[in-house]
Amino acid sequence: MRKDGGIFVEIREIAGDKKQYLSLLLLADEQEDMIDRYLERGTMYLLDDGGVKAECVVTEEEGGVLEIKNIAVLPECQGRGYGRALVAFLEHRYRGKYRALQAGTGDSPLTVPFYEKCGFVRHHTVKNFFLDNYDHPIIEAGVQLADMVYFRKTWMGR
Repeated sequence: MRKDGGIFVEIREIAGDKKQYLSLLLLADEQEDMIDRYLERGTMYLLDDGGVKAECVVTEEEGGVLEIKNIAVLPECQGRGYGRALVAFLEHRYRGKYRALQAGTGDSPLTVPFYEKCGFVRHHTVKNFFLDNYDHPIIEAGVQLADMVYFRKTWMGR
């Protein structure tokens, strides 16, 4: 994949020891036992641009839905299009195999605009998800997260 400026960006699947990337995974999901719930059943991809800059983990869910369970970009690399590149990669790789691409996130001013800019729309909400499933308050952009908001992009022609 080429990025602006002609730099070669590689996205590769990680089949082996996914936990070696735990520090990157924890940027998007800060409780390890929550990551453990999906990591082994998920498919992990790393984005490498002169070193690993971002990662994502996707899982197959009921009803033909592929879900982004974790997507993280190193803090010093945010705003450079790496997250969008991962979403575009997933769309290209999985279009026609699933009826929709979905992602759940906190109702945060940091993550909601990202998914909306990538063409996702709000689909449903799980009330009190963060309060019920995490052992500590999850604070993002000064806001304590309570509900999980799901965004979805539906693919036609499957």
